[in-house]
Amino acid sequence: MAEAPFAAVAVDRAAYHFDQLYTYAVPAALLGKVKPGCRVRVPFGAGKDCMGLVVALQESCAVAAKPVFALLDTAPLLSPELLALVSFLRERCFCTYYEAFRAMVPAGLHAKVRETYSALPAGQCPSEALLTDDERRILAKLRASRLPAFPREKLLRALKLPQDSLLPARLAEAGFLLRSIDVLKEAEEQTERVYSIAEEPDSDVSDVVRPMFRGRQAEVYDFLRKNGAATLREICTYTGVSLSVPQGMERGGFLLSEKRRVWRSAVNAAEPDTPETIALTEEQARAYQNLAAQAQSEDPGTALLFGVTGSGKTSVYLRLIDDCLARERGAIVLVPEIGLTPQLLERFAARYGKRVALLHSALSMGERMDEWNRIREGGAQVAIGTRSAVFAPVPRLGLIILDEEHEHTYKSEQTPRFHAREVARFRASQCGALLLLGSATPRVESYTAALRGRYRLEALEKRYGSAQLPQVRVVDLQLRRRDARSGLLTEELMDELHQTVTAGRQAILLMNRRGYHTFLACDRCAKVLICPQCSISLTYHLANERVRCHYCGYSAPAPTVCPECREPTVRFGGVGTQKLEQELLRLMPELRVARMDADSTAARGAREALLSGFAAGEFDVLLGTQMVAKGLDFPNVTLVGVVSIDQQLYYDDYRSQERAFALLTQVIGRAGRGLQPGLALVQTFNPENEILRLAARQDYRAFYQTEIRLRKQLVYPPYCDFCLLGTAAATEPLARQGAKYLLEQLRRRTAPGAAYADEKLMALGPMPARVGMLKGKYRWRLLIKCRNSPRLRGLISELLCAFGKESAFAQVSSYADMNPEAVL
Repeated sequence: MAEAPFAAVAVDRAAYHFDQLYTYAVPAALLGKVKPGCRVRVPFGAGKDCMGLVVALQESCAVAAKPVFALLDTAPLLSPELLALVSFLRERCFCTYYEAFRAMVPAGLHAKVRETYSALPAGQCPSEALLTDDERRILAKLRASRLPAFPREKLLRALKLPQDSLLPARLAEAGFLLRSIDVLKEAEEQTERVYSIAEEPDSDVSDVVRPMFRGRQAEVYDFLRKNGAATLREICTYTGVSLSVPQGMERGGFLLSEKRRVWRSAVNAAEPDTPETIALTEEQARAYQNLAAQAQSEDPGTALLFGVTGSGKTSVYLRLIDDCLARERGAIVLVPEIGLTPQLLERFAARYGKRVALLHSALSMGERMDEWNRIREGGAQVAIGTRSAVFAPVPRLGLIILDEEHEHTYKSEQTPRFHAREVARFRASQCGALLLLGSATPRVESYTAALRGRYRLEALEKRYGSAQLPQVRVVDLQLRRRDARSGLLTEELMDELHQTVTAGRQAILLMNRRGYHTFLACDRCAKVLICPQCSISLTYHLANERVRCHYCGYSAPAPTVCPECREPTVRFGGVGTQKLEQELLRLMPELRVARMDADSTAARGAREALLSGFAAGEFDVLLGTQMVAKGLDFPNVTLVGVVSIDQQLYYDDYRSQERAFALLTQVIGRAGRGLQPGLALVQTFNPENEILRLAARQDYRAFYQTEIRLRKQLVYPPYCDFCLLGTAAATEPLARQGAKYLLEQLRRRTAPGAAYADEKLMALGPMPARVGMLKGKYRWRLLIKCRNSPRLRGLISELLCAFGKESAFAQVSSYADMNPEAVL
């Protein structure tokens, strides 16, 4: 099939309701070069070119096929295993083939087709007598333009013509315009020029050739003879010559130069001499031996490493990766937050050096592209990163680790709406690799699967070494008087903080809301200031004295007058991390405080600098949102303070108890990880809450028993699945009508005698989404209780296709999300 004359191509302009693999003819010049996994430029629709991904080759085609116009890749971007993943994502996540492909490769590898037009001189054109008014306007616009070529979309927009207009293409065919098609890449490979001597003389004649050079040229010649080849920068640095010297020698034919690929690596690590020996406890050794045996079995499957905070799960990970590399296989390690990668990367890089690659959104586009390519070409065997790193093209994949597997950030909220766990499970099954889930607070579904035998369960019950779980005290805010100088912190917490810092120890404070004030309201009319693009209250930020929407990024100066009643009665309410930081510094000016939230870590490198500074003892207190609760390991931290937890306990979602327990358990676990005992103080108005009591005891099993009984009674996961059907439109009635249409189609297809009459499901809604308007779009939803099966997914796919074909909803978008993180 290497030279098959037809290619099955996924095109980037296909909407879900007409997405399929389209067949194109491979020109003779490209036979043997067009391969599955390569990108191509193909015609699609009337007079339009688009990007495509070759998914398969075939020997025949039943109808006349359009030709492939161009091949973009000299080698396939996706391996056969990753190509199978494209189809898996399309079927599981209700997206197009190309949407799945785009999610799997870094943004730097994305490309788009740009169509441009320029006007030919009037003397070279046919008569304009038969042109329409719109055609004359196009011609006049291009002749008046100073641009050498005008992009098609921009041209049609400027003349207020429909974007699907064929007029520019017709004018080009008629000889009035010159049409150009270019493929624009998001990022280019970085190269540098390397110089070498044009012809290396034999040693017995070198003294004859040598006198040809004088002064600085002789220095360059001697340097290159000694080192073989060097970049322009290296030549100038080590010889002290100017750029003109080697460049002049090249023009004279004495030096040769060629371009060499430069890898923009995010991992700056030397190759380790001798890896550090990892000493395992008896518990760790037992877990490692069992998992290592499973990893080398014929069908490794999935395992859950359930260990209390500080039990040393990472040491087990490292030993398993050692085994994996020894078998010449690769590994992927996933973490839920970018903030966890610096500490983890430091430890992994010290052990594996350049064999480690890093993948996450804080890298530049070029860095992500180069790290991805370095993995694909075998330059790195261990990929570390956040959710998207699950797509890392690791050859001979042998191990996938999902650390802190309970975290909601592993679920994508953009198309395709995948969960990293499901993708990892598919890849592991395809490659014969072990999928290892690790957590001190595993998801209820994962722990249930382990108890039922679907996953192997390994437990670490004790902290590593002599470290003990911290003591936990719940502070009742109704009985304990808050510090008279502060409305946020109790005297008990302030006293413990003072003692901790005085003893040379460090503390972590959790306040899971960023900003200074979390809302603004009018005392007269009770109006809460809402984002004009989203149905979300605006947050006040002290640094720039502006209000901001944390969903769409809208920002405006903080008002002093109510926009509703025009009275100067605007009140600031709610507390965020900025307010807490200010309060701490006001009460204890000597404190060295570091704040870690989405605002303070937005700048490139800020997160790494903050964490390294805290680890080096440059700060006494690290305060922040849930970023500070996950996976951080600082042995000098002996105090954790939870300033407020009540809001997390009462979210209107069935997972709220599970999330609150996990957050509390994780942040409490940051204390006492070294030789000194730890203490955690939890401030709350609900000290008798069962979740608080279980988290204080670090008793996950008791929490699980309580939670699983409730889920069974209510028929919630793992006893069912949820599928959310959503609509979004510029007007609320249109979004509501779209949701009602989906419900009506669902009823028809599941009615007695219909194709899906035997499907057991329950539909709730339609109803407005939790955030009713987002980025200017009104949103409605339909929630379906069901069982996630191929047949159920077929039904959902039919609903989305029927919706897409309905002309009344041309301006309404629809989507399906299986087991979304936020349900009720």
